[in-house]
Amino acid sequence: MDTYEKVIELARRRGFIWPAFELYGGAAGFYDYGPLGAPLKRGIEDLWRGFFVIREGFCEIECPTIGVEEIFKASGHLSGFSDPLTECRECGEIYRADHLIKHIVEVPDALANEEIYRVIQENDVFCPECGGDLSEIYEFNLMFKTSIGPGGKQPGYLRPETAQGMFVNFQRLLRHYRDRLPFGAVQIGKSYRNEISPRQGVIRLREFSQAEAEIFINPQDKSHPRFGEVADLVLPLRSQEAQERGETEEMAVGEAVARGIIAHETLGYYVARTYQFLIEAGLSRDRLRFRQHKADEMAHYAADCWDAEALLDRFGWIEIVGVADRTNYDLRSHMAQSGSNLTVYLPFAEPRREERLVVRPDMKRLGPLYRGRAKAVADALTALPMEELKRVPVVVEVEGERVEVDPSLVAFEMVTEEVRGEEVVPHVIEPSFGIDRILYSVLEHSYREEEVEGETRAVLALKNRVVPIQVAVLPLMDRPELIGPAEEIARELRSLDLRVEYDSSGSIGRRYRRNDEVGTPYSVTVDYETLEEGTVTIRDRDSMAQIRIARSDVAKIVASLLRGEADFSGAGSPLRG
Repeated sequence: MDTYEKVIELARRRGFIWPAFELYGGAAGFYDYGPLGAPLKRGIEDLWRGFFVIREGFCEIECPTIGVEEIFKASGHLSGFSDPLTECRECGEIYRADHLIKHIVEVPDALANEEIYRVIQENDVFCPECGGDLSEIYEFNLMFKTSIGPGGKQPGYLRPETAQGMFVNFQRLLRHYRDRLPFGAVQIGKSYRNEISPRQGVIRLREFSQAEAEIFINPQDKSHPRFGEVADLVLPLRSQEAQERGETEEMAVGEAVARGIIAHETLGYYVARTYQFLIEAGLSRDRLRFRQHKADEMAHYAADCWDAEALLDRFGWIEIVGVADRTNYDLRSHMAQSGSNLTVYLPFAEPRREERLVVRPDMKRLGPLYRGRAKAVADALTALPMEELKRVPVVVEVEGERVEVDPSLVAFEMVTEEVRGEEVVPHVIEPSFGIDRILYSVLEHSYREEEVEGETRAVLALKNRVVPIQVAVLPLMDRPELIGPAEEIARELRSLDLRVEYDSSGSIGRRYRRNDEVGTPYSVTVDYETLEEGTVTIRDRDSMAQIRIARSDVAKIVASLLRGEADFSGAGSPLRG
């Protein structure tokens, strides 16, 4: 078995991850989190909240997972959120076309459909199932469609990302932050994508969890006041130029920004914070990198975008986080679709004298001439530049129709005014985290096997902040005189809000192994010295070393070990094996 098979087997057997709907045969792309997976997932999400809600001071909101059609018209998901498909002409199996040429083209999702089909033909790529010829490429929209209310009159869609909830609530968020930039909003929740062929376990799901932050900033000032905190942090960067050379460079964030490799300080700051979060969550430093989007895969509106990628045994490098400068694309799109004002007033440091074109339509004469369209004509006139206003006749477009206006019906002039500020559409920095992919990466990066006394010991070296079981309490034997004190210790530890596993079944060695393979960092063992001398042992998962401490100190010492405030070897008297 490769590492993926070992981790998935462990995850299913011990209750981290289960196939969903298994009783009825299951469905690809859906998984359940079991009694150990659910708290591990919550631990990762709470760690993320610590970074972005607590330390950054962003607010957390929660929005519906179903959205009305207009949202996704504005976001572009209705017209552009699709994958290229190809179908076997022999057996009818359907595949995501760009995935069939990953071994040929490094970034196949940047290719047009015609280019993908050409690569398939030129490289003799056939149906993986039967070897048949593949059809030409066609598009498939990935959103799940539904209807809101009876009769199917109002279409809706399961959201493909959490981000749109922050954009459509922009006006309220701006008021919450007292009309000042920068500010941020975050959301953790479910998103849905009707994936073509989700064959990679929890790496590619149809229902998945995202944690996204939308950070609204002044487009004229992309510095960050706390950039100095991360400027010296060295990251593994695979820039556009480094990709051309086939290299990954170790580089300080400050140097990357100074050289223009990362676009600006704010983007660099959140790339660095993303790295710190992933390390704290439990990813391996030597199996993590940041890859910059190439020019041909960068969204047309993005100023810069970096993906955090984790190296996995079976799947290679996979994207687990994207950190992008999306400029003002999202807010401008929603302004155009909704007709709402999503700008922010930014005062100047000093008032400025500026020339401004003032247009004054003659409404007394426009009204009788254009009746119900008079206001629309006037609004169109006020939006024209001076060059257009000087034409004879003046031409505007109203409701898609060309309208000619006599120049005598509109007056205009340049005036000099004192201006104290301006309305701007904020730019958005978006760190977007795939929680399910991060969780699996944590499991694989934490998994190891070692030989101990002729047996294989499997260990999940999970971090204390995210581990599903924080401490196990084990009576040496399943006897009443030992069970009583052990249960009392378990109750005391639970009163500190610790997640405790009480286990009295089987030999003590087997119980240690059971806790090792689910990541329990410490095991408290109650033995006969507990009864005679008032002491217990604590065993460390990683080293298997044991110390003996006073029974009365268990809660205090375990809590300090979990918080990283105490060194294990110095927390008690070492036991000699």
